[in-house]
Amino acid sequence: MSGGDESDALLARVSPGDNDAPVTVSEISSLLKRTVEDRFGHVRLRGELSGVKRAASGHLYCALKDDKAVIDAVMWRGNTGRLGFMPEDGIEVVATGRLTTYPGRSKYQIVVDSMEIAGEGALLALLERVKAKLEAEGLFAASRKRALPFLPDVIGVVTSPTGAVIRDILHRLSDRFPSRVVVWPVIVQGKGSAEQVAAAVRGFSALPQGGPVPRPDVVIVARGGGSIEDLWGFNEEIVVRAIAECSIPVISAVGHETDTTLADFAADLRAPTPTAAAELAVPVRSELRMALDEYGLRKRRGVARPVALARERLAAWGERLPDPAAMMAERGQKLDDLGERLRRGLAMRADRAGSTLAELRGRLRPTMLNERIARQGAVLSDLRGQMTRALSATVRHERRALDRVPAIHRIVTRGLTQERERMAALRSVLAQLDPLAPLSRGYAMVLVDGQAISRRDDAAGKPALTLRFGDGTLDVAPLTEAPPKRETPAPRRRPPRKTPEKRDEPEQQSLF
Repeated sequence: MSGGDESDALLARVSPGDNDAPVTVSEISSLLKRTVEDRFGHVRLRGELSGVKRAASGHLYCALKDDKAVIDAVMWRGNTGRLGFMPEDGIEVVATGRLTTYPGRSKYQIVVDSMEIAGEGALLALLERVKAKLEAEGLFAASRKRALPFLPDVIGVVTSPTGAVIRDILHRLSDRFPSRVVVWPVIVQGKGSAEQVAAAVRGFSALPQGGPVPRPDVVIVARGGGSIEDLWGFNEEIVVRAIAECSIPVISAVGHETDTTLADFAADLRAPTPTAAAELAVPVRSELRMALDEYGLRKRRGVARPVALARERLAAWGERLPDPAAMMAERGQKLDDLGERLRRGLAMRADRAGSTLAELRGRLRPTMLNERIARQGAVLSDLRGQMTRALSATVRHERRALDRVPAIHRIVTRGLTQERERMAALRSVLAQLDPLAPLSRGYAMVLVDGQAISRRDDAAGKPALTLRFGDGTLDVAPLTEAPPKRETPAPRRRPPRKTPEKRDEPEQQSLF
């Protein structure tokens, strides 16, 4: 092998004084590490985040890339707590740190000390990405919006206690409608502001009714104007979710009228300014008083108007009513007419009854008389019932028509009394004309074959006669020869009966 090329040797040889001695991998890795860290001890890289991942230890691992290259990045746990935003894939950032190598994988990486979003455009792109995500979850849906209470007793305000915002809100509330205000102090800008605002909203929502701290009826989340970086805390997902989950209606009043944050979309109502939020939370007390006065006046008018209309209608109806005196006069005239007709009818019937009695007086016989008495008694009963019913019906009719004119009752009563007196007189006449009545005074009735006879010739030649006395009958035989006639004394005439003087009362017609 002597005299051959050393490059073909199997074993590596190190010549004395050779400066090309081999080094180990660890040595070259350490050398590279020192070289990179010394040369690139402070760098700022701009790129898009990719593969963002948080380890259980709290460290953040990701990669920064552009359209041509990629570099790994790591951010230790102590620095991640100072981030002002939540790193996500696709966000363009500016990372500040130092380059180093990782000998275990022969890779170089940047150890990031701080990280910011690269420009307003990148910030707006992140905002749109977060907005689309939350909107897809339905946190901005109109159906979730709740109506504000008309007149809240307690108003909760989430804002800085030292800024001009709280003074503007309190001043506006005192002008419109003084209300009780509970302020939850928070920082509204910078690191930790989003966490404090979210905690304040959740704290108000968790307050119980009737607790030591009054539970608000409405919550105002307020902040003054500023740049998009100043208002970024109200775009954080933690704040948006806290507002959407709040059990109390929320008014978002962040920034000026032209400023818009994601908190505005999640709130139940957006106010252009904190002062406008106070105006939306309560009505104007003076306007309410004026409205109440107007309602009271309308109420009084509404109550008085029907009364006035009722009085007008009553007066109109009263004018249409007939005169009560005229109505009673017409009824009284009708009553007088009926009374006159009643008196004339009773007199006519009494006259006809007297004529009939005189005509039938000579034809009265016991049997016929008894039959007539029975018939006339039936007729009398029938007529009496008819007259009673007619008079009762007439009395009832006139009594209903003229409740205040009882004279008809007195007339009918007097007519009935007169009729009873007339009937009593007729009964007395009938008793006097009864052929059997003299038998009780010692007279006897001669009967032939059951028929009464009044002449001597009717009894002549009869085989038997019957004498009827007051207490019975006796059969006798007539004499064969007639005894000599004796002059019979002329019968004594009875003195004429004194007839009662006629009274000035109308006579009643006969009931026969």
